[in-house]
This record gives sequence, C-alpha cells and structure tokens, in this order.
Amino acid sequence: MADYLLFATERYALPILQPLAQALQAAGHGVHAWFADGAASARLPEPVRMVGLREAVALRPRAVFSAANWVPPFVSGAKVQLFHGFNVEKRDDARGHFRVRGLFDLYCTQGPATTAPFVELAARHRHFAVVETGWPKLDPLFRDDDGAAAALRAPADGRPVVLFASTFTERLSAAPHLFEAIAAEVARGDRYWLLTLHPKCPPALFERYRTLEGPNAAFFETEQLVAAQRAADVLVADTTSVVSEFVVQRKPVVTFRNRAPKPHMLDFDDASALPQMLQRAFAPTPELQAALAAYADAIHPLRDGRASERVIAATEDLLAGRLGPLRSKPWGGRLRALQIRRELGYWGPGG
Repeated sequence: MADYLLFATERYALPILQPLAQALQAAGHGVHAWFADGAASARLPEPVRMVGLREAVALRPRAVFSAANWVPPFVSGAKVQLFHGFNVEKRDDARGHFRVRGLFDLYCTQGPATTAPFVELAARHRHFAVVETGWPKLDPLFRDDDGAAAALRAPADGRPVVLFASTFTERLSAAPHLFEAIAAEVARGDRYWLLTLHPKCPPALFERYRTLEGPNAAFFETEQLVAAQRAADVLVADTTSVVSEFVVQRKPVVTFRNRAPKPHMLDFDDASALPQMLQRAFAPTPELQAALAAYADAIHPLRDGRASERVIAATEDLLAGRLGPLRSKPWGGRLRALQIRRELGYWGPGG
C-alpha cells in the first residue's frame, strides 16, 4: 500500500479531490490531505486522514495531487496538477490557465482544448509531462452513485429545474445584477431553482439569495455543486467555470455578460431579459444543440466517470518512467519553492 497526499487551498477544491480519494481508497492506498489557506478548515470524509504541514513532509507520499495553482515542492513525491477549473478566459493565457510555474511534474488535462496547448508547452520546457485524463470533479456528474442529484431534484415535483451559479470576481459576477429577476422567477413557481454562490462572494449576497429558499427554490453549498449540475436542466451563470462544467452534459446555458461569449452560450446583458432567455434555453434550436455538443467534446469528451482512475494510472506511468525523461525544474521554479517555504514559515527538510 502506498501513501498519497491531496492538496488544496480553497474549499471549491474538495469536489475535485473527493472522487480521486475514493478511487485511491478503492485501490487499497492510504489517502491523506493537507489543506492550506482558504481550505484550511475543510475536511474530506473518512477514511481520508487530514494532516498538517509537518506531517505531510514526514509522510513522504508517492505523489501529491493538487487542485490549486501551486503545490508545496518540499513535500516528496510526484507533483500532479489537477486544475481547479476549466479555462474560461478570465485572464490572458500567460497569466491564467496555461501559466507554467515550474512546480509540477505532470499535468492531467481535461480535454483536447486544454491538452494541445500543454503538450506544446511541455515540448518547449521539457520538465513536465502531459496526459489527457479527464477531470476527477466530473466523475460523479456521469454516475450519481449516492443519489445526491436525485435528492436535489425531488422537491421540483416534476417541474423543470434551473441552476444559478456565479463567480466571485466583482466585475464579472451576475449575482448582484440578477437577484430581482431571479426572485421574480422563483415567486412565479413554474420552475424549481437551485441556487449557489462562489464561496468568496460577499456574505451579504449569500444572505440575499438564501431569502429565496422555499417551495420553489433551494440554496446549497459549493460541495453539492456537481450533484446540482446533474439535477438541473438549464444553467444561469456569468463567467464562472461552472458554465463549462455544465455544458459537458450538453445542456443549455444562459450567461449574463460573459467575458468571452461563445456560440454554445445564450448571452445577455439586460437583467429584464432573463424570462426570454430562459424560454430560449428550454427550447434549444438545432444550431444551439450542435454548438453545445462541439464545445463539450473539445473540453471534456470522456463521459465514463473514470477520470480519477486515469489520473492514478498516468501518475504511475510518470513514476515508472513510461512518460519519458524530464529535465530538472527551472530556476524560476526553484525561486518559487523558496517563496512558498517563506510564506508557509517552513525551513525544515523536504523533497
């Protein structure tokens, strides 16, 4: 039995890591988790063992799986990047999704749209490998093993279900602008609403949206997001990466002032138009359906719910040398490693 470490810095990483933890446990491995920063107080269900920084170093895991944009380099084992979302073009590529920080040995990509750019970067840098595995977070999207999606949908009592999700980035968030329009839709009651906000949204927004709970709407926390996506028929959102996650199911999405609107989105910029946009979403044209399918196949074509198993297999291939030799990490990565030690206040042994 080998020991593996899961690493996160935000609560929204938990649904990414949980399916992987289950797959590791099913294979008979020891699974440990060290959460820092915004995820420091979060936990994964037993038998995952929560550890601190020094325990993580002493563990000497076979691999560290990170759902953050960095990983503690002084912890031993292969460093595997799982990503904390899809590329939704919030920033330019050099600062965003395709930024190479010199910390990871393996990038487990979600689909061709992500794989191709990272394969090109790997050929240039030669200090990391790339394998298209699919995204562990979406494993439950295609399985619903525990019936969570069915439970969220049950109160709809046969009505269509709309999911609302919003990013925390103030200039991109739909939550402050759509509240009144959503409240009116909830009050009408012809559809059932599932409501959530990014954990970093202001507390006042959480309070406003929670007031909509009742026979026509439910508010849920981010840990239930994947189940809610499976339960819903249509998504209303903004530039959040939830849009891409939802589209993987080939279901319609209505976006408010999306930063980079695409043919698979029904984008609008006037809150009063929400009822009309919902009507279009619930009666998608053949052109919209084709755009949804094309985008889903580009970002995440694997629909078997076994991304976690492929991540584990890719990691074993890396460790066995089957992905080829890698160069040592560049100077920038070593400098970042020193910065991470300083930020965490750790100057002990490691690696």
